[in-house]
This record gives sequence, structure tokens and C-alpha cells, in this order.
Amino acid sequence: MADLQVGRSSRRPTHRRHLHQITHVVRIAASTGARWLARQEAAVLVAVLVVLLAVFGFVRIAEELGEGELAKLDEWLLELLRVPGEPHHPVGPPWLMEAAQDITVLGGRTMLLAVTLFATGYLALERKYGAMWLVAAAAGGGGVLSTVMKQLFGRDRPDIVPHLVAVTSPSFPSGHSMLAAIMYLTLGALLARFAVRRRTKVYLIAVALFATLVVGISRVYLGVHYPSDVLAGWCAGLVWSLICWLVARYLQYRGTVERSGRI
Repeated sequence: MADLQVGRSSRRPTHRRHLHQITHVVRIAASTGARWLARQEAAVLVAVLVVLLAVFGFVRIAEELGEGELAKLDEWLLELLRVPGEPHHPVGPPWLMEAAQDITVLGGRTMLLAVTLFATGYLALERKYGAMWLVAAAAGGGGVLSTVMKQLFGRDRPDIVPHLVAVTSPSFPSGHSMLAAIMYLTLGALLARFAVRRRTKVYLIAVALFATLVVGISRVYLGVHYPSDVLAGWCAGLVWSLICWLVARYLQYRGTVERSGRI
């Protein structure tokens, strides 16, 4: 017992030293971040607020996953989108299912990989390297994050209605919804940044939002995701895309990346 107490007492100074070092680093980072935020435009402050709200939304959905009123609402909405007594047939005209199958491809990994390669290639040719790395980090990191979260939560796909497209991965959060939010919102924000006219900026952001929304809706319509999967995917995608944008802006502030063509 005495030896154990001696061992503990010998480790305490080391632990305190490490704690002091960590606290010092955190204080420096917080101070630098606070100074940066204080000098930024309103868009950055709004982005921080949206990140916090989206994180809160994701956590709330995850806490209620598959339980209580959320589970009932998920199942009710899925059944609402099918013809009563004919679960293999979605509501609406026949062409709507084909359209949903086409639209959902916009959130697929192959399509988004192609979009990422085209976008980063163009930005590299234009020597907008900060924007290029932003797109690459958003897309690559988002793909990894989506895969990790799916495996972490391991939610089964909906089984109350037949799936109208093939799926293999876990259900929560919706990868298509998350990756579409990351890719299209990031590109929309970048293009809007480079646009001159205000109406052009509004148009680009609206198109990005529309693409993100229709991809998520198509996943529910096709019966491969619960609505809560899609909502969580949108929240996660919004958080990641805004974090990447904020980091890029911060690196410009520090002079780590070029300041020409602000992100």
C-alpha cells in the first residue's frame, strides 16, 4: 500500500505538468480564435451560430434514435409515401419514381467524386489553391466522417416498405444527404463568393440548397432511409462544410494560405 501511494505521488507532478501544458495551449488557441472572430464579418459569426444549432439538432436526433414519437413519425412518413395496400408502389405518377432514382444519384459517392475532381481541377488551373484545398478537404473528410458515423450508430435500414434502389451500408445518418450537403453547399458558397452580382449569388446558393434538399427527399421517397436519417445527414453535412469554410478563413487570417480570392 505504501509503495502504491509513493507511485501515485510520483506521477502527480507529471500529470499536473501535462494538464498545465494542455491548458496553456487551449488558452492560446481560444485567445487567437476570439481575436479572429472579433475581426470577422457577420457571415462568419452567423456560420458559427449555424454550426452550433446544427450540432444540437444532430445530437437531439441521435438521442431519440428509433424511440418514442420520432420512431412513430419516421414510420408514418414512410408509409404515407406509399400507395395504401400496395407498399411496392410509391405515391404519385409512374415517372416520379424514375425521377427520384435519377435525382438520388446526385448524392452518390461516384457522382460526388467526379464533381470533386472536376471542381478541384478547375480551381487548380485558376490557381485558387485555397479554394481547391477547401473543396478537397470538405469532400474527403466528409466521406470518411460519414462512413465512421454509419458504423458507429449501426442503424438498420427501414423494413416497413420495400427499397426501390439497392443499398448496403447502415442507415444513420444518410450518407447521400450528408455528402450532398457538404459538396453542393461548399461549391455553392465558393461560386457565390466569386460572383459579382447579388442576384447571381442568391441564385447559386438557392441551387445548392435545392440540390441538397431533393437528394435527401429522394432517399425517403425510395424507402431506403427514415426521415430522421436524412435530417441528421443534413445537419452533419452542414456542420462539416461550415467547419471547413471557417478553418479556411482562419488559415487565410493567419497567412497560411493565400489571401487572393478570399474564401
